[in-house]
Amino acid sequence: MMRRVCVFTGSRADYGPLSPLIQVLRKDEDVELSVLASGGHLVPEQGMTIRELVDDGLDVVEQVEMVLASDSAGGTAKSLGVGMIGYVDVLERLSPELFVVLGDRYEALGACLVAVLQGIPVLHIAGGTLTYGAVDDSIRHAITKLASLHATSTSEFRQRIIQLGEHPSRVHEVGALGLDTVRTIELLTRDELCRRLGLPRKKSLFTLTYHAETATAGHGDNGALAIVQALDSFPSTSVVITGSNVDFGGRQIAAIFGRYASRQAARVKVISSLGRLQYLSLLAHSDVVIGNSSSALIEAPAVRTPTVNVGGRQDGRPRAPSVIDCEPGVDAVVDAIRQALTVTHRKLTAGSRSPYGDGRASARVVELIKKADLSSLRRKEFFDLPGEWVEYT
Repeated sequence: MMRRVCVFTGSRADYGPLSPLIQVLRKDEDVELSVLASGGHLVPEQGMTIRELVDDGLDVVEQVEMVLASDSAGGTAKSLGVGMIGYVDVLERLSPELFVVLGDRYEALGACLVAVLQGIPVLHIAGGTLTYGAVDDSIRHAITKLASLHATSTSEFRQRIIQLGEHPSRVHEVGALGLDTVRTIELLTRDELCRRLGLPRKKSLFTLTYHAETATAGHGDNGALAIVQALDSFPSTSVVITGSNVDFGGRQIAAIFGRYASRQAARVKVISSLGRLQYLSLLAHSDVVIGNSSSALIEAPAVRTPTVNVGGRQDGRPRAPSVIDCEPGVDAVVDAIRQALTVTHRKLTAGSRSPYGDGRASARVVELIKKADLSSLRRKEFFDLPGEWVEYT
């Protein structure tokens, strides 16, 4: 039986993990697939990553522009409203039987609200995670309560979603989609990567991805400043800085990195979007990954690269032994990088693994989509945990 499925993507951050699932759905004769792209995909400063979807051969890519030229919390909220107006028309036209979102972005929250109001069941991927340092934490749980079907990365996350009142029969552990690409992709050699990015082949190499801490006063500016000052302690190392998310406070952090790169042009490059192949190859060939990106906790351990996680954005996520947490101070970042480069830690990293699954999540999600009783998903009932009620004070 043919199923009309619409997958939402709001930036390169969710499209990277979603891409293997999208490709499997695209080739399935029992699925009529459409993709709704919005958010950072259509922002020039983010690299206009909508081109990646076109290059991947997607047939139906609906586009909704929504991001206002503002770097404030109010601007973000207004962008959300603009996006919702556009999503209404798209979902009315496509009329999908299931709407698929991944993660915790405000763009996805708006899309889910529209879907639910139009009676379209939502499948939420990668719920149940904790990231105390970003407002994404609250947004993720809100999407969970809007969704009727759930695919989680770990058993811990599955239990947390059940704790939120979702029925266990609708919550399934599948693993992290991002690891599917790590398992199957043929990475670039170091020589080819350096040639493409214009990097010296024999120098040590750091990757830096740092986003605003949207749940923290100042949004993590101090962390960005501490990182660039810490990098001065490694003057012979090449550094590739990837673009920050479209978040309030993100442009200020981007400006900090841009000024640093202009002063260190011989060894530091800022690239807004690398694409999956180049980004994963960069992770694999880097001596260390620095910053506060989820990919440094999920994908970097899978390619056996040490991580220095700076600040509290990712507080609450499980860590592999290869991840070193540090405070957003210059000395703390320098010490953490030096620890990551030691022979002892590199041996530890070589033997560690990502705690987010086996890289076969896409097939499990597709099976879930094809077997789900879509008609029953429109009705949700709260699942109370068994046991005696306890009143907390």
